Amino acid sequence: MIKDILKISSLPVVIASLCCLTPVVIVLAGLGTVTFASTLADTLYGDYKWIFRAVGLLALLASLIVYLRRQKGICTIDEAVKRRNEIINLSIITIAVGVAGYFFFLYVVVHYLGVFLDIWA
Repeated sequence: MIKDILKISSLPVVIASLCCLTPVVIVLAGLGTVTFASTLADTLYGDYKWIFRAVGLLALLASLIVYLRRQKGICTIDEAVKRRNEIINLSIITIAVGVAGYFFFLYVVVHYLGVFLDIWA
């Protein structure tokens, strides 16, 4: 169950973190300078962070729905009503893990990568 929740929430966490992950990838891939990456990070995080967060949340909900349909076999409304408690519990845990994963990945992993690369101080 824990592996499934991590599978469900890992890609949406990366999608929501793209506002700050993109400049790090640009510098690491050698596609731009640190100055360009810093400017891009200021623009993406300053003006568009809520868009990235919303798209990440939508991706999390979509991955949860796909998981419930394919892995759990919940395809009809009748089946969803029968297994309502399971769906609610899985949804709450997945959203909590997704939010915690987002904060950890963005504000710890990506932040310290950016500090190491001198993109931001």
